[in-house]
Amino acid sequence: MKYFPIFLDVAQKPIAVVGGGEAAVAKLRLLLKTEAKITVYDPAPSAQIQSWEQDGLLKTWNGPLTLDQACQAQLIYAASEDDSCDLQTQKVAQSAGTLFNWVDNLQQSQFITPAIVDRDPVTLAIGTEGAAPVVARAIKRHMEERLPQNLGALARIGQTFRSLAQALPLGRIRRDFWSSYYFSKGPGAYAARGDQGARQALHELLAEYQDARPKQGHVDFVGAGPGDPTLLTHKARVLLHEADVILHDRLVDRRILELARREATMIDVGKTGFGPAMAQEDINQLMIHHAAQGAQIIRLKSGDPTVFGRLDEELDAIAAHDISYSIVPGITAASSAAAASGRSLTRRGRNSQLRLITGHDMVGYAEQDWRGLAKPGAVAAIYMGKTAARFIQGRLLMHGADPLTPVSIVENSSRADEVIRAAPLNALTEALHAMSGPVVLLYGISSRTAAAQIFQNQEADLCL
Repeated sequence: MKYFPIFLDVAQKPIAVVGGGEAAVAKLRLLLKTEAKITVYDPAPSAQIQSWEQDGLLKTWNGPLTLDQACQAQLIYAASEDDSCDLQTQKVAQSAGTLFNWVDNLQQSQFITPAIVDRDPVTLAIGTEGAAPVVARAIKRHMEERLPQNLGALARIGQTFRSLAQALPLGRIRRDFWSSYYFSKGPGAYAARGDQGARQALHELLAEYQDARPKQGHVDFVGAGPGDPTLLTHKARVLLHEADVILHDRLVDRRILELARREATMIDVGKTGFGPAMAQEDINQLMIHHAAQGAQIIRLKSGDPTVFGRLDEELDAIAAHDISYSIVPGITAASSAAAASGRSLTRRGRNSQLRLITGHDMVGYAEQDWRGLAKPGAVAAIYMGKTAARFIQGRLLMHGADPLTPVSIVENSSRADEVIRAAPLNALTEALHAMSGPVVLLYGISSRTAAAQIFQNQEADLCL
């Protein structure tokens, strides 16, 4: 981010707007939502500005902005629509050391004003760093439609109740209490009986939650997909917003982790093939420990948790402690890699079966039905096959596989740095050179979309 978003306290503090025309009026419509003391500096302000002054919403000054006045201001806006005048205002602001905005001139401004959704005291600020104001307006319109008009009133009532709510244990119980108020009981009570109804709903909820027994923890095994956050399921996104603790794999994209609540505890339990790894028993104990504290836990796994994700081992561990769970599927790497390659994993006349295999297991390189895989038309998605590539290549060739059998190689599938290569089986290890990210091998499938098919032999097409 080039601009760091903050909320600035301007209550009863001076804001200077230099200019009295249309640009100034547009900015003032937003500034008048605040409790700031606004002064407009212009010798002939528009009729709208004069009307606002008559209503006591702002003051006008028919002279230029002075250095003393600039020093007292919290913010200064140059909105005269005259470059020479706005440049002079900028110089005064710089001399005073006051934050300065030149309306519609991003390069000369020290700060920008976002699009705002106002549900005072709930405020949403939407910015695009000046790159796409149309997008900001579209998001604002969408949020205006989604957020109830009484949300601000509920927030003000809830604020007066916070000291009483401290009787509830800090953490999930208190968060569930406020969630129920704002998104369930509160809106209905306010709609029926106004402020009095909303306050009564708070007292009723407090009694209900004080008598409630602490909830047992719960584990959601969630597939994070191949990397692209837009490929997450809706259910996965919802759970990420609710989780207290997230135990995530090393390959889970950082952008997906950023979708979680800021207060959530993030624990990296990643494993590296033939490298550093957290012991499976330690991962199990972490889930059991946090569940005992009543936490909502996400075990976040790259791809799909049911495909080479050690899911059964972790389910057995929590089942032994009667911990509830759910499984949320994700897009597995094989599907993502096939989509990137522009091929189907199955095709009439080519393969009547698909094998999902791993390049290595708990004891080393994984043995497979090499004779079956070596037959013409066999197709397999090979996970964790980069390190084991020479072993896989040798076993297949030894069992009679055609050396020209096509292999699609997809590194960092679905991510911005995705790389797709095509190679015949006998050039597989060379094609993997310099690849450092996670790789899926699609054995028996030739890519349509490989950027540079430098390893492909023309005769390899016979296996399509």
